[in-house]
Amino acid sequence: MTAPQSAVMEFLLTRRSRPAKLLHAPVPDRAALRPILTAAARTPDHGKLVPWRFIVLEKPTLTKLAALTTDLAQARDLPEDQTAKAVSQYADADLVVAVIAAPQPSEKVPALEQTLSAGAVCLALLNAALASGWGANWLSGWTSHDPEFTARGLGLEPSEFVAGMIHIGTCTTPPPDRPRPDIDAITDWRDA
Repeated sequence: MTAPQSAVMEFLLTRRSRPAKLLHAPVPDRAALRPILTAAARTPDHGKLVPWRFIVLEKPTLTKLAALTTDLAQARDLPEDQTAKAVSQYADADLVVAVIAAPQPSEKVPALEQTLSAGAVCLALLNAALASGWGANWLSGWTSHDPEFTARGLGLEPSEFVAGMIHIGTCTTPPPDRPRPDIDAITDWRDA
């Protein structure tokens, strides 16, 4: 057994995402973001396929994505509240890291395992940002799953998809707490 990392366990037991609408500038610059991305990239990756990548979306790009979202929502005749929520995800953000699932052909590593690895990258990125003192939140929304948005706005290939949009910034307001799962209700102990 390795030495316990009690500070890490305490962080994991008390971590809380910050609502994206409470995040604002300043945001990490490239030098501050690099170790956060590096930590996220240490996610388990069976076969060393690296079935994910990052797209760092800074304010000018986020403004363009908000406009694209408006155009696509109008073309799809989406309800105003759904449109406003999706547009604000980009218009109100100062920094978002899009985690892109990029499955690789493999006879040994099923696509599902590669997708799970991309999801693990999202959580690792979220936790690394929080551990670095930033506020962070993992979002998706309809634009993340819209083929036209992902192709035009993010330049994704048809085989790629958004695993998560990780918003990162400064949050001066304490995040609200929320109920957590009852471990006894979701755990089945089997000893025989």
